[in-house]
Amino acid sequence: MTLSTPAATSANTPGGTLPATPDYDAWPVEVAIHNVSHTPHQVEVRWEDGRVSQYHSIWLRENAADDSTVNPATRERILDLSRLGAWPTVSEARLDDAGALEIVFAPEQCRLRFHPGWLRAHDYTHLAELDAPLPPATLWKGSERDAPTTLDARDWLDTDDDPLAPDACLESALEAVIGEGLVRLRNLPTEPGSLDAIARRIGPPRATNFGTLFDVRAKPDPDSNAYTSIALPPHVDLPTREYQPGLQLLHCLENDTVGGEAVMMDGFAVAEALRERHPEHFATLTRVRWCYANTARTTDHVWYAPMIKLDDDGNFDEVRIADFLRGPLMPPFEDVEPAYAALMALQRLLREPEFALRFTYTPGDLVIFDNRRLLHARDAFDVGQGGRRWLQGCYLERDEARSRLRMLRRAHRKQRVEVLGQG
Repeated sequence: MTLSTPAATSANTPGGTLPATPDYDAWPVEVAIHNVSHTPHQVEVRWEDGRVSQYHSIWLRENAADDSTVNPATRERILDLSRLGAWPTVSEARLDDAGALEIVFAPEQCRLRFHPGWLRAHDYTHLAELDAPLPPATLWKGSERDAPTTLDARDWLDTDDDPLAPDACLESALEAVIGEGLVRLRNLPTEPGSLDAIARRIGPPRATNFGTLFDVRAKPDPDSNAYTSIALPPHVDLPTREYQPGLQLLHCLENDTVGGEAVMMDGFAVAEALRERHPEHFATLTRVRWCYANTARTTDHVWYAPMIKLDDDGNFDEVRIADFLRGPLMPPFEDVEPAYAALMALQRLLREPEFALRFTYTPGDLVIFDNRRLLHARDAFDVGQGGRRWLQGCYLERDEARSRLRMLRRAHRKQRVEVLGQG
């Protein structure tokens, strides 16, 4: 069966308004539905630009926006599909006068409407054509760039905290962190403790055994090599945790020392080079679980994990590289020599200059980087002549950056809805 009616491109038409969506987002109708057809288990939508989309009846029923499906106050689902009594099927599908998809579902005999902008944005029959929800990971080498992606952030704290307020600097910073793993902000305040407010533009800092904000400077009786003036090799922080922090922020308050140059490298690019040059070593480091230990005087954090973790699609998810935080390797007996051979191959790669991006901190600079991807290091610095190097740091989660960027993109969609006269 195929039904067609003139498609409306405005939410407010003589025939009515477009329905709600099962979320708090805004979904502009930039391409209207031309006609619809259906079988009991599928609905086919033909759009005005010629695209044909198909949706399963059970998927549509679960993603309706009525108050039998979601709590209108929270937009959280309350429908339990197993309580419907039978598989939801489509007994009628049509395009209504507002341009929405209207479906009658059996066995409930309930009539539900679906927003065309939301349907188009969630067209799972054309996944490759949908807008990417987040920037993809772009691997890089230090030899390919002169500096990190750098933004003027002097207005970073001038905000009314409206989560849907446009913010070009914040959006660019989050895109760089998610896509490249690293961004540098300049011209920020240098007052001690200002990092907390800076970080909260993205999300709440994560407390660890080093505190919520921690000072990175040479001090007597240090409980970490970071709190000395010695050089630090490339590493991630806190691989000793089951869930190592996703993001790290380092904020320069003072720096007039000799030396202490910062070093950053893309751990995913290093891992990819290992996969290309030594596939057997790469496979070993994705399989063998290493011990990571931070056994300080008052805490004892230990975790076991591979050095390189892939997601279900074979893409890089995280690296755990920190030689000074490795405890005794405890694998099956036959894995010991292959594991150390793979480790040394990786260590040799880390010394290759092409991977390292080097730069100097200036007071007011702040770097945000993916702590489960980027390796950071520093050269030794001299404090013997009265020079001072003071960074403050904190941790956030990847989830906070992703959520914040989605909110900024939601703001763009809301603006498009308003421009189109749909809201």
